[in-house]
Amino acid sequence: MTQLFDIVSRIAERSSQLRLAEQKVAQAILSDLPFAASASIQTLARQAGVSEASVTRFAKAIGCRDVRELKMRLAQAAAIGQRFLRTENSVAENQFPQIVDIVYADIHKSLEVNRSLLSQDNLLQAARALLQARMIYAFGMGGGSTMLSDEARYRLVRLGRPVATYHDAMLQKMVAATLDKDDVILALSTTGNVPELNASCAIAKEYGVRLVAITALGSPLAAMADVLLPLKSLETDFIFKPSSSRYAMMMALDVLMTELALLQKDHSQELLRRLKFTLDTHRGGGNREPLGD
Repeated sequence: MTQLFDIVSRIAERSSQLRLAEQKVAQAILSDLPFAASASIQTLARQAGVSEASVTRFAKAIGCRDVRELKMRLAQAAAIGQRFLRTENSVAENQFPQIVDIVYADIHKSLEVNRSLLSQDNLLQAARALLQARMIYAFGMGGGSTMLSDEARYRLVRLGRPVATYHDAMLQKMVAATLDKDDVILALSTTGNVPELNASCAIAKEYGVRLVAITALGSPLAAMADVLLPLKSLETDFIFKPSSSRYAMMMALDVLMTELALLQKDHSQELLRRLKFTLDTHRGGGNREPLGD
């Protein structure tokens, strides 16, 4: 089995310890990773200004069996996207005082694009599934999806719905194996390509559990969903800010919870009144302060 390692980090770490000719190979590779991954040994040697033997020695010096393995690992590294490898920033340094405008514009665009994907029929189907569920299980893994599966729990508790959240892959599988057709899984995933999350949902589906998914259209998770609230992730070349996709997921979640609240309008109103009364008694506050903090 081939050992897994980050070829880009290894080249950067070891290049200063190599012979001068091999350092030139490292420099040529790091300056244009996609080119190096696709170039022949002759072309790469010519680009670096060294002999073909130096390219071969370089490959072995950084832990590859041969140049073929080197090129394979470079291709894998290049596949993550050149935006993570470029040394120049897509935003010039003198623009950073206006970083708030860049972040805000990306959030606004993400919300605008994803608004057009939300179907009223699907939202109503999803809300009814949550209303009728004996128990709701919110599954999320990763960054924003984990955070927003917890957010789903907070929203559902306020509306009196029985809910639990699970992020750990093993616990998700264990829980999925205990469910039945009266339960609902609310799965959140920006990509819909998380193998562990998808495996847990597949187990639950075997037992007749309904799956409501907030995830990428066309993804494996979307294909499993009984009700899909689709997402479109809009990633830019400016890699230093958090992904705006979680705002789209939060919007879908907020709209879903509002639909659910309106399906049980009288009950929701009474529960929200109790929450407001309890919080204002505890902390004080005006009529327009939020339910929470």
